[in-house]
Amino acid sequence: MEYSSQLEKAVAQKKANKKFLKKLSKISTRELDSRFHEEHHAVFEKIDCLKCANCCKTTSPIFRDVDIDRLSRRLRISSSEFIDRYLIMDNEMDYVLKISPCTFLQEDSTCSVYEDRPLACKEYPHTDRKKMHQILGLTLKNTEICPAVSEIFTELRKKI
Repeated sequence: MEYSSQLEKAVAQKKANKKFLKKLSKISTRELDSRFHEEHHAVFEKIDCLKCANCCKTTSPIFRDVDIDRLSRRLRISSSEFIDRYLIMDNEMDYVLKISPCTFLQEDSTCSVYEDRPLACKEYPHTDRKKMHQILGLTLKNTEICPAVSEIFTELRKKI
């Protein structure tokens, strides 16, 4: 799969995906979760995140206190130094990275702090979680960031 073309396709299908989102919001929670999980697993059998890493190149995860503490211990700096060096507070009062791409993204698209990465990174792109209803808006945004999410939407649109 050509990842950049998948993202271009998502941008082109933005209006259709937004309309589809309304249809998804009418499906029962259990069925919606089941459908997303099924497509998530099928798509991630074909996609290699290390060949893309667009999430790490273009967005920032939210850093919770536990993430900050864990990463600062790993880097052997204080939590306040970690915050000063790497993070800013966004409009929603969440800590996010000061810069993109991610400071911890290496040239080979691997993460230098992978074992201790933030929970938001571990869970990304969030398409295998419970209660997908709660994050449908975020998932729609992620169709333009993550080729896997775009592909999941494409497949769901064919089946629903």
